[in-house]
Amino acid sequence: QVRLAESGGGSVQTGASLKLSCTFVGRRFDSYAMGWFRQVPGKERSFVAGISWNGRGIEYGLSAADRFVISRDDVKKIATLQMDGLTPADTAVYFCAAVAGYHSDRVLREEHEYDYWGQGTQVTVAS
Repeated sequence: QVRLAESGGGSVQTGASLKLSCTFVGRRFDSYAMGWFRQVPGKERSFVAGISWNGRGIEYGLSAADRFVISRDDVKKIATLQMDGLTPADTAVYFCAAVAGYHSDRVLREEHEYDYWGQGTQVTVAS
């Protein structure tokens, strides 16, 4: 059984930074590809960033390019999303996701490709 728990969200001002963490509970975290998505009310989840099981593949959605950094710590079983230069457009609930079995450098960018999801953490950026 795999469980994911996001933390690190909050309310900040434009230009601030936040670091989101996704704590993985289960076995063989190092076999899982990880991703971050976000969702605003009335819209589908959108891809923010993803990292392959071995950390060699990293990709970002257009909203995250040049401002966000995804990383993973296989010892601590944590995936993180460092977000800098936040703007009100980044306001959303952020979810982490995981899937096992993709032992390639390909980054998974689609919601349906992931098997496990956290409950989400709210990020609110005021102007």
